[in-house]
Amino acid sequence: MRIFAIIGLCVAAALASAPAKARDGKLTVELNKFEPAEGSGCRAFFLFRNASGKAFEGFEMSLAIMDQDGVIDRLLNIDAAPLPVARTTLKLFEIPGIGCGDISEILLHAIETCKPQNEENTDCFPLVDLASRTSAQLVK
Repeated sequence: MRIFAIIGLCVAAALASAPAKARDGKLTVELNKFEPAEGSGCRAFFLFRNASGKAFEGFEMSLAIMDQDGVIDRLLNIDAAPLPVARTTLKLFEIPGIGCGDISEILLHAIETCKPQNEENTDCFPLVDLASRTSAQLVK
């Protein structure tokens, strides 16, 4: 019985440390890493894993950047388009005026534009999954 508990803990640890994978029908937005930017800012590396079955010619997000006290420090609008179908895309964004270690959470406040190729703008919240490999959470 004890051996099964140990195996279960090992499997759980492996799953918790596994990289974020794109799920079929989803667009996974992963905050992959932070690094200091010139001045007092922070550079954020995002991976967009597009398993939605659609390419996006427009994808703009509004993010609320929270400080260590959980207070909104600023709103940041980022444009991640284009996002090809069945691809992982790396995008870098500068977050000015706040150090990487001072960011506790990033809230996906709104998806201002979500335009699949050759279609009208649509609500993408249901198809977006979020993940973070940094000390800051990425949440809806």
